[in-house]
Amino acid sequence: MERKELTKIEGKLRSKYLELPKEIYKARGLVIMGRRIKSVIFTTDIAIIRSCNADAVLAVYPFTPQQVISQAIINVAPMPVFVGVGGGITNGQRSANIANDAEGDGAWGVVVNAPVTNDNIRLISQVVDIPIIATVINEHADIEGRLEAGVSILNVSAAARTPEVVRCIREKYPKVPIIATGGPTAESILATIEAGADCISYTPPSTAEIFADIMKRYREEEDVTEAVEGHVTILNAMEEL
Repeated sequence: MERKELTKIEGKLRSKYLELPKEIYKARGLVIMGRRIKSVIFTTDIAIIRSCNADAVLAVYPFTPQQVISQAIINVAPMPVFVGVGGGITNGQRSANIANDAEGDGAWGVVVNAPVTNDNIRLISQVVDIPIIATVINEHADIEGRLEAGVSILNVSAAARTPEVVRCIREKYPKVPIIATGGPTAESILATIEAGADCISYTPPSTAEIFADIMKRYREEEDVTEAVEGHVTILNAMEEL
């Protein structure tokens, strides 16, 4: 049967939004608490979160996790949010407390960083009933220990080697759920999916980069408008003569 093109319905003022690469939707996806998720946007920018078509948000940032930040993101996001709860500098009981608060605020999952210990994962698993997502940066990670400690999903972030690492994990653990960085191109996204990733995380352009494109178009349109207005003024003057 021939696949039909989906009908898009958009508002006049909200027709412009950040659309994730269509190649992501070739992924199988994960079903988390009844919702199928194929694309995860990696950002804490609430303007981008409110203006994109991602299935979920990966809210992880390079500072100690703060409940006020995760709460703000969860409150504005129109899709599920996976919240970073530490695992490196921030760890132990503090990570467990942050994870507990995140679940209470409405997070759909908590993300722990690569340096996290299995004991810390066990501590978190005792206080939350949402998925624990463990970040993996290479194929040498203690996957078995992570899973036994309570991790539900692996988040593979190995830069250009991501497809290779995903493939290596998938060979040993054919059923483990995997979110993986897709990279900047259609080819890298497809390579990650073919390697075995269930879901793709996508890093969007910054608001500054998006603004640069918009302002460039505005300047081009302004130049055209000025030229047209000048032409009309000349014609009007000639008619008066």
